[in-house]
Amino acid sequence: MQMTVMCIPACSDVGLEIHDNTDQIIRIEQGQCSVRMGCCPNELCFRQNLCAGECVCIPAGTWHNIINIGNNPLKLSSIYAPPHHPRGDTQATKAMAMGMDC
Repeated sequence: MQMTVMCIPACSDVGLEIHDNTDQIIRIEQGQCSVRMGCCPNELCFRQNLCAGECVCIPAGTWHNIINIGNNPLKLSSIYAPPHHPRGDTQATKAMAMGMDC
């Protein structure tokens, strides 16, 4: 099991993604967001706004994105298994996390 923590700037998002074999629980620690999920990347029919203290479960094989809809940074934690990142791994930016920045 692994827990990651993210800080998403205002007017930004986590990015559209899917995890084929991993359920994910996301908890909003600070801020407000819109959670979007669906069976296809262009059909995210589920939409729910969340605020601090609320959670959402994203089933394996579900396309999803988390969008910061507030004026302040969105802080969230994500729990899933098995681990996807080396212990202690840190990426300072979204570009680094996506492997686009050195």
